Amino acid sequence: MAKFFLRKKIGDRILGGHPWVFANELGDSEGDCAPGDIVELYSYNGSFIGKGYVNPASQIRIRLLTRHKNETIDENFFYNKIKKAWDYRKSIGYTENCRLIFAEADGLPALIIDKFNDYFVIQTLALGIERWKEDVADALKRLFNPKGIYERNDVPVRELEGMEQIKGFLSDPFDTNIILNENGLKFHVDIENGQKTGYFLDQQDNRRAIQHISKGADVLEAFCYTGTFSLHAAHYGAKSTLGLDISENAVATARRNATLNGYDDVCKFEAVNAFDALKKWGTEGKKFDVVMLDPPAFTKSRENIDKAVTGYKEINLRGMKLTKPGGFLVTASCTNLVPPDLFLKTIAMAAKDAHRTLRQVCWQTQSSDHPIMWNIPTTQYLKFLIVQVI
Repeated sequence: MAKFFLRKKIGDRILGGHPWVFANELGDSEGDCAPGDIVELYSYNGSFIGKGYVNPASQIRIRLLTRHKNETIDENFFYNKIKKAWDYRKSIGYTENCRLIFAEADGLPALIIDKFNDYFVIQTLALGIERWKEDVADALKRLFNPKGIYERNDVPVRELEGMEQIKGFLSDPFDTNIILNENGLKFHVDIENGQKTGYFLDQQDNRRAIQHISKGADVLEAFCYTGTFSLHAAHYGAKSTLGLDISENAVATARRNATLNGYDDVCKFEAVNAFDALKKWGTEGKKFDVVMLDPPAFTKSRENIDKAVTGYKEINLRGMKLTKPGGFLVTASCTNLVPPDLFLKTIAMAAKDAHRTLRQVCWQTQSSDHPIMWNIPTTQYLKFLIVQVI
């Protein structure tokens, strides 16, 4: 097994538990290896640190899997990791739908597995874990006897690892249009063509947080995707909801979800550019009791953080102007590149420019099946805020 050594004065972050080793943190190496192979990592003075997969084509050169020198990386290793992750989810109440594997947070870097009842969606986002994809699928079959397993590897980040974008079945073919249950509601999920893995499980706890502010309210949901927050608002007693999304397909699914749950009379959806609609209605003086904003990430790189902050400020300012005095703003950010303190600061700046005062009601992150590891800051990415707009 090839050995890699950290440069001198490099390693505090890695020794503290972070699994990523960047190319510029490495010095000498011994032995030959192929991209995707398991290699050993040592400190500059020869102390063993861990084992992980290597990829010379990636900026993240090594992703560590274990800190135990005698632990063998084989199919049983992945089975045991997945079983341990499943036991954890069950212990905190996630049994039907959950993120079963949240990559680094579950000790399996670059692996995502979402569980939609008896169906599983896998993403292998680094060359090293791609090599073990069939073993991961076999572990799921042993643990769950699932109705289907599908890979959603149609993501550009794979190209940074020298891999192609692909998607397809890792089990016998099945109907990829399924229905899942969440908080007493049902939702259509398009595993094959929906965003990410087909459904945003990371907001499932946050959707319950709108329960009390929705009763009797006229609700606006911008960037609604398939209408999950709107449907929850209706379920919790909203008088009316209006969901906006630029995607015709997403809006069509949102309408199907309204029909599925019997809320056609409450929930309406429009396929429009939400930015334009919010700006226009703000000028017209339109008002809602509750305004909900869950936009896509405004940046995927650190170079564009300033632009992202400008975008979040603008969209929240518009949302506040559409909120009745005493009404509520529900707002979220899904990128780890905008840390919580910066997000809150941005909301405060928007309130100042909108000449509105805010009262915090709820401040949360992603649902607990997406664990946050304090020694891996990127595992905390979602910010979810409810404020009263006075």
